[in-house]
Parts: sequence; structure tokens; C-alpha cells
Amino acid sequence: MDFGVMFFSSADEAGSGGKYDLLLSAARFADTHDFCCVWTPERHFHAFGGLFPNPSVTSAAIAAITSRTGIRAGSLISPLHHTIRIAEEWSVVDNLSGGRVGISFGSGWNVNDFLFFPERYEQRQKVMFEQIDLVRRLWRGEHIVQTNSAGKPVDVVLFPKPVQPELPFWVTTSGNVETFRSAGTVGANLLTHLIGQDLTQLAGKIAQYRQARTDAGFRPEDGKVSLMLHTYMGTDLEQVKATVKAPFSKYLRSALSLEQLAAMGGGAISGGHKIAGQEIPPDMIEDLLDITFNRYFSTGSLMGTVESCEPTVNRLIEIGVNEIACLVDFGAGDNDAILSSLEIVDRLRAAYADDSLRSSAEDALRQFAQPLE
Repeated sequence: MDFGVMFFSSADEAGSGGKYDLLLSAARFADTHDFCCVWTPERHFHAFGGLFPNPSVTSAAIAAITSRTGIRAGSLISPLHHTIRIAEEWSVVDNLSGGRVGISFGSGWNVNDFLFFPERYEQRQKVMFEQIDLVRRLWRGEHIVQTNSAGKPVDVVLFPKPVQPELPFWVTTSGNVETFRSAGTVGANLLTHLIGQDLTQLAGKIAQYRQARTDAGFRPEDGKVSLMLHTYMGTDLEQVKATVKAPFSKYLRSALSLEQLAAMGGGAISGGHKIAGQEIPPDMIEDLLDITFNRYFSTGSLMGTVESCEPTVNRLIEIGVNEIACLVDFGAGDNDAILSSLEIVDRLRAAYADDSLRSSAEDALRQFAQPLE
């Protein structure tokens, strides 16, 4: 099992400095402690994730201060961008990092984000897969023909040339099984989370993903499944629970606010679902947050101790997850506390870097790589 570090902060106080200090410090930590990568997301016009409007910019900053760890967009909402610009920007980051980038492409869900390209919203999944194909072609050095303002054809080739001959790419899914299958069909890796799905449901979807890879002629076990988990670890379980409950509930409240705004804007919520665009009563929100926190703390996060989190990691190995993307910036303490938590996470990571445990993980993957009956 690989471990990466992921960011998706819901905090952005007006006028405050040092907003990216934790990102840079944690990236340095990941680089020197054998974490596989650092993920930064894309979010617009809301405090929930709003520190990260463009992952190529944050990734360029990470590239400048690291030398080993992978640098990934998790996720790049490609329908909000010009496709050729995606290839150009990430080729720059690939060069700055010496060939360490990867992109998880997302289609987006929040209708309000599509102010950049309003006409793409209804066809966003189709647009995303077309963009993935074009970015990969440009990355390999293919020439494409575009039309300029005078109506003349222009031969376009990517500059600068990327370091990696092939772009490592993921597809992000919020739980829609069709996206799992589509990712497998195009040979993509997969990035997902546990919002709106539990581990049993995820296991079935991962099996469908690997079957889709098989059907499309790809080796099913070569597909990497990366799972985002909210992460804060210590040495005393009850102390960790007391530390994370209030900030994690606040984080969930911010996420729920974004979902409500998306629904009231006339679009879908995450996962592509449609709900009524209306306010949820405050007492119902508090009950929902309490139930959600307990579910996450028990079975859907790495919030706890090494010992309490091991069963979750073992279960993830069993269902075919290859990598945990540890989301660390949901507000559980100051930067020093979060970096101290990462020291404990590193102990867990080191335990699962053991060859015998890696062999067990590979055996589990082979089981899930078998064709479905």
C-alpha cells in the first residue's frame, strides 16, 4: 500500500498570511519520508477548497522544493480549461519536477464552477474524456491541427517537451459506477473517496473497474486505485477523537454548504445526483453531521492511532485499493500539530511498505483481477 498526502482545505481567512505554509511543509515532509506523492485539487468560488483554484500552480511550487515525491492534480476539472493549455502547463511542471507529475482528470459537478465554459456543463463527462485523449496525444509529441482567428489551419505541437514519454493519468469519480467502468475502459488509474459510498460498495465498483480494464485489453492489476481518506493520527485514540470532532464537523458543514449552493444553482451535487435546491433545517444538519462524523471516524478515515487504523488499511488492501491519499488539512490543529500527525502516519506507512504486506496486497489485487462471473 502506498501513502500520499492530499490537500483540500476549507479555510481561507481574509487577510491572513501563510496560507500555503502547511502545503509546502507537508510536501517537504512527504519528499523526505517516502510518501509516494502530493495531491492538490481544483475548486472555485467557495471556501471549501478555495485555496486551490489551479493545481498546476500549486504543483509548480511543490516541484521547486522537492526532488523525489510524485506531484499530482487531484483533481484537474478539465472542462473548465482549454485542452492545449492543460498540456502546456503540466509539461512545464513535469520539467520543473524532473518527470514526476500525474493528473487525475475530473468532469466537475458544481454548475457554478462552469462560469468559465457554461456550454460544457451538460456534456462535461464527454468533454473530459475527449480532453484526456487530446492531452495524451500532445504529451506523446503528436501534431494536431487547429484553426486560427483568420480561419487558417495551424499545426500545433507541445512545448516544452515533457520529461515523461507518457502522462500518468487518473480519472476522478465521486462514486458513479459508470465512471469506474469508463476509467477502466480508457486504461486510466482511479481516484475516489468515501463520500456517498462505503467500503462494501467501493469493493464492488473496484471489481467493475478492473473488469472493464480486462475487457478493454489492459492488465487489470496495473490500474492504480487511489482513495482519499481524511487523516489525523496520534498515540491516544480518545484524544485524537476529541481533537478532530469539532474541526471535521466544521469541514463537513462547509462541504454541505457547497452542495446546497450547487443544488440551488440548478445543477447536480457531487456524484452527479440531483436534489431539491432548498435549505436543510439546522437541527437536521446537526444530526446529519453527528452521524457522518461517527461513520468516518470508525470506518472511513485514518483518524486514530496506528493500531486503530490498521484494520481499515487491511480492508482497503483486500478490496483492491493501491494507495491512500491522506487528506490532512481539514483543520485538526495548527500546522505543527498536523506535521506531528504526519510523523505517526509515517509509522503506519512504513509498516505497509514491508515486503510481506506488499505481497499480501498483490495477492488481493490478483483476486480482484479475475473476470466477473
